[in-house]
Amino acid sequence: MRIGTSIGLIAIGLILALAVRVDLGGLDLQLIGWILAVVGIVGLVASLLIARQSRPVITRDEVHPPHVHDHRY
Repeated sequence: MRIGTSIGLIAIGLILALAVRVDLGGLDLQLIGWILAVVGIVGLVASLLIARQSRPVITRDEVHPPHVHDHRY
């Protein structure tokens, strides 16, 4: 799950949980909203951890002297 998808799930979930007051019979939109929000938060944390680990770290083991040009005047 990508970061944008996670943020979208959090937003949709919180809208359903906190702002929508519709009775659909046996369907509890508040519960579905909270579930979506929690799944989005878990996905966001996982996405950030994966993005942090996948960056390559470049280190230099040797120090090379700068290239010296022989300028004759």
